[in-house]
Amino acid sequence: MLLWPVAALAAEPLASTIAVNVDQSRLVKLPARVTTIVVGNPLIADVALQAGGVMVVTGRGYGATNFIAMDRSGEVVVDRTIQVEGPSDQLITVYRGVDRESWSCMPICQKRVNLGDGEAYFKSAMDQAVTLSNQAITAATASKQ
Repeated sequence: MLLWPVAALAAEPLASTIAVNVDQSRLVKLPARVTTIVVGNPLIADVALQAGGVMVVTGRGYGATNFIAMDRSGEVVVDRTIQVEGPSDQLITVYRGVDRESWSCMPICQKRVNLGDGEAYFKSAMDQAVTLSNQAITAATASKQ
C-alpha cells in the first residue's frame, strides 16, 4: 500500500498510441471521470482501471488493438490504439526443423515462452512454470499455518 503513490506518479500521460512489450505492463494516466474501459481485442492487450484514473495496460500478444474509455453517462472520453511489440530482452531464437524455441540470454540463457514457439517446447516450458508456481503457492500456504 505504501508503494501506491510511487506507482501513481510513474503513470505516463496519455499518448495517441500506447506501446507496450508482450508480457509486460505499463501505467497510463486517464481522466479521473473514466468508469468503463472496453478493449478491442483482449488477446492482444489487457487493461485494468485503478483508482485515481490510472490504467494498467498489459501486452498479451503481438499486434495492435484499441481501447475506449467512457464516463458514467457512457460518453467516450478516450479512444486510443495499443501497440504490443516483441520482448525487449536479449532473445535468441533456435530452429529445430520447423519447430522454434525462444531463449532469453541475460546473461545466462534460459527458456522463454514466446508466441510462435513450437507446440511441444511451449507446452513443456508452460508445464514447468505452472509446477513451479504451484509449489511456491503450496510453500507459502504451509508457512502461514
